[in-house]
Amino acid sequence: LLDNGIRGQPMRDGHNKVYKSFSDVIEGKEGRFRETLLGKRVDYSGRSVIVVGPLLSLHQCGLPREIAIELFQAFVIRGLIRQDVASNTGIAKSKIREKEPIVWEILQEVMQGHPVLLNRAPTLHRLGIQAFQPILVEGRAICLHPLFCKGFNANFDGDQMA
Repeated sequence: LLDNGIRGQPMRDGHNKVYKSFSDVIEGKEGRFRETLLGKRVDYSGRSVIVVGPLLSLHQCGLPREIAIELFQAFVIRGLIRQDVASNTGIAKSKIREKEPIVWEILQEVMQGHPVLLNRAPTLHRLGIQAFQPILVEGRAICLHPLFCKGFNANFDGDQMA
């Protein structure tokens, strides 16, 4: 039951198939813990390298367009439908994929009233996660004001934030 085959020959069923023991189910990369319980994907999130953004205000962070559209996709879809640019979510998603200019205008409006949380692992104290007003930036890196590095225990040598 706990470890099939620990004493030599493993137990088999009527079709000569080896029974899976409890240890087989939970150990290894494909085991229960590592496969499903420890690592999970999170919707409406993104991770990128941080770079210095000295021109940002203290309450702002620079968010790449790719990450911003992922975070605010539901709001942008609703905005496209409300402005009669799209008649349903499928058309709205295709407009987002095609990166039409109206999408970026709606995204700018949506981002005004929605702060984002930035986290740098490992989160050891309350300053490890902080809220910022997002500003769209070009490129693929998150921009952060240099005065916030100490709270996140971050530097700009390749550190990543989510």
